[in-house]
Amino acid sequence: MRKVVGILLVLCGIFAAASPAARAQGSQFPLKGDDGSPVANHRVAADLASETERQPGIVILGNGDGDVTLVEFYDLNCPYCRKAAPEIAAMLGADKKLKLILMPFPVLSIASIQAGRVEIALASLATPAQFYDFHRKAYAGRGVIDGDRALAVAKELGFGTKELTEAANDDRVTDAMKSHVRLGNALGLAATPSFVVKDVAILGYPGRKALESIVQSVRRCGNVVC
Repeated sequence: MRKVVGILLVLCGIFAAASPAARAQGSQFPLKGDDGSPVANHRVAADLASETERQPGIVILGNGDGDVTLVEFYDLNCPYCRKAAPEIAAMLGADKKLKLILMPFPVLSIASIQAGRVEIALASLATPAQFYDFHRKAYAGRGVIDGDRALAVAKELGFGTKELTEAANDDRVTDAMKSHVRLGNALGLAATPSFVVKDVAILGYPGRKALESIVQSVRRCGNVVC
């Protein structure tokens, strides 16, 4: 993918600003993970939180008119994102009122950037269900997920390598990647995965039970903690 290589330094410059240690903030709400440890979180501006639904290259799953929206910023080479993937899929399957937005956030490596180009391109060619098949199948494998690996997974699902490569090289993919990282930076997301629920950013994966509790709290009282 010729353009993948051509823009790596530009994107890495943006990504470097996305996750400095100075971004980490103290927890604003007393959230705990499934293991009982505190979960870093902070409130975000409502207009920034709502911007997640207007981003290019996102995929919306579950109930499009759901009463609670969970936005996941993830990297295909993040081990915690890999762990979260099947649990979030199970959570989505069990909660028919939940809306899930997948936000590719490739910030960990050059391989992640390459794979991110493929998956954002795939988002424009596939149905949400097909994209989610790709998402879960990519995480089900082992090892680094780079551009070639992402293309191979997509090919297994029936997508043509030539068409997908051409789409991945489009400038619109570059623009989408930059937009995702700028938004994540503005939201103060210093970890992958990170989640946005209503107007709260949750840094790291707290576990399925913790996420379900947060969703239920939003339903009951409009806050991540009642």
